[in-house]
Amino acid sequence: MEYKDEFKEVLSPQTIQERVRELGSEITRDYAGREVVLIGILNGAFIFLADLVRAIDLRLQIDFVRLVSYSGTESTGQVTITKDVELVLKDKDVIVVEDIVDTGYTLEYLKEVLKLHKPASVKICCLIDKKERREVPVDVDYAGFDIPRGFLVGYGLDYEENYRHLPGIFHLTPRYEPEGFNPSER
Repeated sequence: MEYKDEFKEVLSPQTIQERVRELGSEITRDYAGREVVLIGILNGAFIFLADLVRAIDLRLQIDFVRLVSYSGTESTGQVTITKDVELVLKDKDVIVVEDIVDTGYTLEYLKEVLKLHKPASVKICCLIDKKERREVPVDVDYAGFDIPRGFLVGYGLDYEENYRHLPGIFHLTPRYEPEGFNPSER
């Protein structure tokens, strides 16, 4: 099936990079003199995490988790881990790096799982914070941007595993819409 999707730029690559550098500086300042473990949530956060770690001037370690909470374009409200943390987190400061926080189910679940590893602290850093979509309370400690509406792609965010490679972030209006797709989501 051919896609003839429409895109409207929301954030330019330059705007994203400026904000990522600011977040890196904030984290560097807040964790001065400490070692930090950054845990990226796959697949969406990998581009953001790669740029963020280069903007942080600290000794740090990197790990990844993969969580599943969506079926198609809809959140199921149930989260499962398909790739767990491999580093030892006991007594370490952990920052979870996520591409987008919307319902909060994924991060609520992950924070509970990470507590079992007995870290010194767990903070959340996300590129996009969609507070109005929260269904469970999640505190985001470092947020890049607050974008209230629209289905977003680019800079790691995808639509059916497409468009992650785009350097900016765009509102997507698919020309072909699978059953159940709601463009006001995410």
